[in-house]
Amino acid sequence: MWHAAQETPLLRSLLVVPGMAAWPSYYLHLLLLLLSPTPRPLTGAHHFSAPNTTFNHLALAPGQGSLYVGAVNRLFQLSLELQLEAVAVTGPVIDSPDCVPFRDPAECPQARLTDNANQLLLDSPESYPCGDEHTPSPIAGRQPLEAQPLLQLGHPISAIAALQADGHMIAFLGDTQGQLHKVFLNSSQGQVYHSQQVGPPGSPISPDLLVDSNGGHLYVLTAQQVNKVPVAACPQFPNCTSCLQARDPLCGWCILQGRCTRKSQCRRAAQPNQWLWSYEEDSHCLHIQSLLPAHHPRQEQGQVTLSVPRLPMLAVDEYFHCAFGDYDSLAHVEGPHVACVTPPQDQVPLNPPGTDHITLPLALMFEDVAVAATNFSFYDCSAVQALEVAAPCHACVSSLWRCHWCPQSSHCVHGEQCPEGERTVYSAQEMDIQGHGPEACPQVVGLAGPHLVPVGWESHLALHVQNLQYFRGLSATYHCWLELPGTLQRLPASLEETAADTGLIHCQAQQFHPSMSQRELPVPIYVTRGEVQRLDNAHALHVILYDCAVGHPDCSHCQAANGSLGCLWCGDGQPTCRYGPLCPPGAVELLCPMPSIYMIEPLTGPTEGGLALTILGSNLGRAFADVQDAVSVAGQPCSPDPALYRTSTRIVCVTSPAPNGTTGPVQVAIKSRSPGISIQHFTYQDPVLLSLSPRWGPQAGGTQLTIHGQHLQTGGNITAFVGGQPCPIQEPVCPKTIVCRTMPQATPGEAMVLVVFGHAERKLLSSPFRYTANPQLVAAEPSVSFRGGGRLIHVRGTGLDVVWQPLLSVWLEAEAEVKALGAQPQDLNPRRSCEAPAAEPQTCIQLGGGLLQCSTICSVNSSGLLLCRSPAVPDGAHPKRVFFTLDNVQVDFASASGGQSFLYQPNPRLAPLSREGLARPYRLKPGHILDVEGEGLNLGISKEEVRVHIGDGECLVKTLTLTHLYCEPPPHAPQPTNSSSALPQFVVQMGNVRLALGPVQYEAEPTMSTFPVEAQVGLGMGAAVLIAAVLLLTLMYRHKSKQALRDYQKVLVQLENLETGVGDQCRKEFTDLMTEMTDLSSDLEASGIPFLDYHTFAERAFFPGHGGCPLLPELEGLEEEGRRATVRQGLTQLSNLLNSKLFLLTLIRTLEEQPGFSQRDRCHVASLLSLVLHGKLEYLTDIMRTLLGDLAAHYVHKNPKLMLRRTETMVEKLLTNWLSICLYAFLREVAGEPLYMLFRAIQYQVDKGPVDAVTGKAKRTLNDSHLLREDVEFRPLTLMVLVGPGAGAAVGSSEMQRLPARVLDTDTITQVKEKVLDQVYKGTPFSQRPSVHALDLEWRSGLAGHLTLSDEDLTSVTQNHWKRLNTLQHYKVPDGATVGLIPQLHNGGAVSQSLAQNCPSGENIPMLEDGDDGGVRLWHLVKATEEPEGAKARRSSLRERERERARAKAIPEIYLTRLLSMKGTLQKFVDDTFQAILSVNRPVPIAVKYLFDFLDELAEKHGIEDPETLHIWKTNSLLLRFWVNALKNPQLLFDVRVSDNVDAILAVIAQTFIDSCTLSEHKVGRDSPVNKLLYAREIPRYKQMVEKYYADIRQSPPVSYQEMNSALAELSGNYTSVSHCLEALQELYNHIHRYYDQIISALEEDPVGQKMQLACRLQQVAALVENKVTDL
Repeated sequence: MWHAAQETPLLRSLLVVPGMAAWPSYYLHLLLLLLSPTPRPLTGAHHFSAPNTTFNHLALAPGQGSLYVGAVNRLFQLSLELQLEAVAVTGPVIDSPDCVPFRDPAECPQARLTDNANQLLLDSPESYPCGDEHTPSPIAGRQPLEAQPLLQLGHPISAIAALQADGHMIAFLGDTQGQLHKVFLNSSQGQVYHSQQVGPPGSPISPDLLVDSNGGHLYVLTAQQVNKVPVAACPQFPNCTSCLQARDPLCGWCILQGRCTRKSQCRRAAQPNQWLWSYEEDSHCLHIQSLLPAHHPRQEQGQVTLSVPRLPMLAVDEYFHCAFGDYDSLAHVEGPHVACVTPPQDQVPLNPPGTDHITLPLALMFEDVAVAATNFSFYDCSAVQALEVAAPCHACVSSLWRCHWCPQSSHCVHGEQCPEGERTVYSAQEMDIQGHGPEACPQVVGLAGPHLVPVGWESHLALHVQNLQYFRGLSATYHCWLELPGTLQRLPASLEETAADTGLIHCQAQQFHPSMSQRELPVPIYVTRGEVQRLDNAHALHVILYDCAVGHPDCSHCQAANGSLGCLWCGDGQPTCRYGPLCPPGAVELLCPMPSIYMIEPLTGPTEGGLALTILGSNLGRAFADVQDAVSVAGQPCSPDPALYRTSTRIVCVTSPAPNGTTGPVQVAIKSRSPGISIQHFTYQDPVLLSLSPRWGPQAGGTQLTIHGQHLQTGGNITAFVGGQPCPIQEPVCPKTIVCRTMPQATPGEAMVLVVFGHAERKLLSSPFRYTANPQLVAAEPSVSFRGGGRLIHVRGTGLDVVWQPLLSVWLEAEAEVKALGAQPQDLNPRRSCEAPAAEPQTCIQLGGGLLQCSTICSVNSSGLLLCRSPAVPDGAHPKRVFFTLDNVQVDFASASGGQSFLYQPNPRLAPLSREGLARPYRLKPGHILDVEGEGLNLGISKEEVRVHIGDGECLVKTLTLTHLYCEPPPHAPQPTNSSSALPQFVVQMGNVRLALGPVQYEAEPTMSTFPVEAQVGLGMGAAVLIAAVLLLTLMYRHKSKQALRDYQKVLVQLENLETGVGDQCRKEFTDLMTEMTDLSSDLEASGIPFLDYHTFAERAFFPGHGGCPLLPELEGLEEEGRRATVRQGLTQLSNLLNSKLFLLTLIRTLEEQPGFSQRDRCHVASLLSLVLHGKLEYLTDIMRTLLGDLAAHYVHKNPKLMLRRTETMVEKLLTNWLSICLYAFLREVAGEPLYMLFRAIQYQVDKGPVDAVTGKAKRTLNDSHLLREDVEFRPLTLMVLVGPGAGAAVGSSEMQRLPARVLDTDTITQVKEKVLDQVYKGTPFSQRPSVHALDLEWRSGLAGHLTLSDEDLTSVTQNHWKRLNTLQHYKVPDGATVGLIPQLHNGGAVSQSLAQNCPSGENIPMLEDGDDGGVRLWHLVKATEEPEGAKARRSSLRERERERARAKAIPEIYLTRLLSMKGTLQKFVDDTFQAILSVNRPVPIAVKYLFDFLDELAEKHGIEDPETLHIWKTNSLLLRFWVNALKNPQLLFDVRVSDNVDAILAVIAQTFIDSCTLSEHKVGRDSPVNKLLYAREIPRYKQMVEKYYADIRQSPPVSYQEMNSALAELSGNYTSVSHCLEALQELYNHIHRYYDQIISALEEDPVGQKMQLACRLQQVAALVENKVTDL
């Protein structure tokens, strides 16, 4: 299969290991010189690497198209595209530099396993005929050579190569940091024009820097990988600029081809100006130097002249053309000038909205190549005026384009296009014409009068206009337009000419009454000639409408208004501020009323004064001078602050000192007016501080501190300090308390409390506040809760009693609807009230950035314990952070719990007790256990925390699992908690989650009657007879139906209790297993999962059970080369004949009709066809569809549910192979990892317990037939294994290392060797490891103590014809002992030897036969004939025998417990594997969707409407046909050894998967197999997963024919072995040969086959393949 015979000699000729001793013959079988295809993902498109391998040398085989890479203990053969073709293992070998070459290791005692570095690769020794002096070695001589360096690099050079190309000398330099430099050697200079990182940074480039035969690529070697680097990457430069800027001497810009090319690739490179080279002088990319004109009006078609220097010459029949966007125009070339015609108006795209032009790309083209390009604009003057409504003429003549304005017609035009007789305002660019530019436009210059216009008064507006000469002699009406809010008001206007070209526009007088909310309203104004011809505004023109009443609410405000407004306080009717002429003369009030005081704040102040008192009112003066000395407070003067004074409405003054208790009103006395006196009184008082609570808090701050005292509500500006740090006060300040929050303090200690009332200070000297060390959290558990919250979290730490209010909070990313329904933005310190108690903080509050914070308050149990309830999390919110808030100290939950993050699980769901719904009562028989079904019940809570109530009684929870809750109800019916309900409700409380599951009705027990005894006896006897008859019939009828259900429920409860009992053990085992799997995942990141390459996978899937050689060697037995060529020609014709659909279908149907054509033959031929047609998967799929259609038609008339049940026809095997091909990528990318992790988890768990080497039974298993039922005492040991370089040692290490290996003292020596090899070579595929039967285990103690251990030797214990295999316990090997694996030097009849002779590689079959001819039988842990201990009990009486019968039927709990423990430990990996197979949360592979849709079509075509039939078809075709096989046989996909015990466990898991795929209800009883009992509770969940998988596939969009064919075409190239294809054709022909006559007859009977001469073509094939004489 691997063609080792063809490839190995070539590699062997390349391999020379100087100084390496010859390998002894008995050790040669350890050197696996096998060339085998390996997985392609290890290689990329341009580099090759191999994990845990160091590369040393690179050689290129001339003329053979192969690269050879020498590595430590490996030799690789690569294609020129760096695809791996073969690999040979060359070491390590036994050698020593101190010895001459030897054959027997005894000749060199100091020899050790030594790495083969493969430093030197030679094509052949004949390449160097003169001896060692001419072999590749450093150049040396007697006379030194001196030279000046052309170039110096920053790092030392480690490799150099040179290339003469296109007349230039290029050098390639590799340095010690992995950089490859390309150098242009130009005369006496060297210039680095490109540097790139090759391989990992810091990895030196090897001196083996090779250029391929055509000089196109460079092969670069580092210690980790081989790279293929292009010599010149010209195509990667997309344009001329990047091509020339790269300065690559091999690249230039080919102008007429529009590509960056090598000179030889540019057809006209020899002609001038055709190929631009960056090193030529004046080498610039072609560009358009100028355009004449630079732009053009879109309405006209004209000519544009382009100036293009150094334009290349064309042939006579070749032309340039110009491309204006999508419009092409032929170009006329005269020297560097190119003339093109612009497109007509209808070919120019429309202007973008809001613009007056469109800019198109203008390219000078040769054929479809753009030689030079620029932008060209087409403008539209008529669009210019629309862009500036207020000044269209200004916009027209000021634009970038040469546009002119026609004043009379109000048009913006290009050229001389104004109507005849109409004067024109010319563009500002026409400098030599009078009347050009915006100054010449007819325009409104400004207002002729004041711009202030009072509301309600008739006003006359006039405006200056100029440049009216354009309208001279033309009559027209004028209008003024005012843009008032919500309306446009037109006023008739008249023109008064004041000079030749100027005048005044008089607008008709008008009163304005707009609705005004501000004091002044700017109103735009403009003038039109006629209705629509607008005169330009020279600048923005506005009139200001104002209303005196707005913003002047009282007399003082009115009199303080700007004098230019003319506002007066008018007392007419309702006093108000009006425009002067609008107020009657007698109503004007020159003096304002007395001041009015509405409010003073604050009402109290300290006796020291200095308090800023705010007085609010009206008529409090027109200016500050009015109130400067006019304010008194409680009879004491108060000094106003000018900076805080507000006209008429506010005075802020500073109080003077006064005695304690002084009180009185505030008085404002303004000259000439009566004083204003406040209703409120101000009081002087002396605040006193009395005490604190609490007295201490953490130094981080955040403590809510309450200061108690008297008269604390003094003044309005109160601040508090603790130890010099501000203590922010929480409003409000109450008369007897002040509440503030402490700030952080640098160090713990006492701090004085200070309160400042304005400028008065008060200190609390008697009670200082004490800062303590910050609290610390050391543990928090549990770390999971339901989203409903309420789970009790125990938090442990130090100094927790100093925390004022500990919180457990969670930050959430909430969706929009959650935010709308949930919390509102809220201050973290809500405002409180002096009288009311402090309100509880909201559960959830809105933070910034879209975050929601939900919190609960923890209770302080002691200084070391907090009790917190988990916060509830709204649905739709995603937790981002869970943390504790200890005043100002925030601690993440993960930090407090030792790294365990807090997890929220979905709320549990429980089904109603009664199957009839929540409203119907559940009938409970006294003494029965209640079983409640649900989902996710134990994800966020434990059994002890769940509270279940029936009315006012408690139902004691006995068991809680993921899907079931079992509780023991009260013996008697409890009372309902709700008086309105007659029956007690069944309520489950899980934290905050409260679930009411309906009422419970206790079935009454029979009570004694109060009738007389005689009546009771009579009635009893009569009733007894009647009841006995009825019961007898009823019981006989119902007994059998109920017995199974009772058994099933009892079994489930018993299993539940057993699983609960082993729960702790499962958790511990699972923790250990997850630690091991985490280490495995780390190892896999370096080595990768040992997937089989596609070739091996396909052959194992196609030909199961054929070992490593599924096909016979190609053309075996044909010695003559000419005969081989003839046969090869015949097989090629057969391959072509198979491409005929009619021939292939006839062949298949004819073969299947033959009675001697067995099922094995059918599968074999189907696989041969799969191999031959692998390159034409679309065709193979079409054949399979046709045959499946025939199969469905056959089974529809019989029993359609039996279709695809077995592999009885060729199409069923074809389907299996087709799925293997299509799902290989899915296996590797999705399902491979969970499958491999499941396999390794099983292997790890099995190895942790004893395994009997003779019977094959294990203590840790899922398969009861492989369970070791005896209690075998064992002890785990850790052995230190001496490992040479190249095995499990570190890469690059040259010394022996000691690696730990876990074993058991009860392991046989062969078992120890297997475990040691598994752990030492854990990153190496199984096929590349040494064989366990080729190594001996040697125990080393001290300097000279070496003891070889074996399964059988002279020390083995033999008693009564029973010989016990030797174990580590037998040899008394201690924990920590040092061992080594050495090559076997003898065949001493050890057990391992017999195993090696009878078992294929990778299998370990238990030994059940006699060990030798003397009748001595082998045993390991138990003797094969002994009964288990439980079966040895004496049966001395009839009663005991009955008990034994009952015990035999009952579930063997002592054994089932072990199975359940194993099952619980592996459960996660089983779930992960099933989820991967069933594409949970992943898209379904396209092939699966295609197949299921086809089966749906078949069902619809044949009228099959039964969903169960379709379910069976899909299950048989995919899950049972493909996935069960993958589950049971990991060796199909991975390069691993599958032991007998692992295989037995996988069989149980596969059977569980099979049971999950059936639609029938899965029930078990006491007589059910233990394997089915194990997963009885999980199978319903798996069934739901399968049904959802089918439903998701059905609802997904259908796969088109093109999509499937595209996917199949991509897969067709995966298997391209020509030789294997010929071998398959040879074997296929052998089957044809067996039934040659029948096939020929079938082909001749078919009319279409006769026309196609199919029989004749097959006869031709027979003539070539076997010299068959035919009728031809």
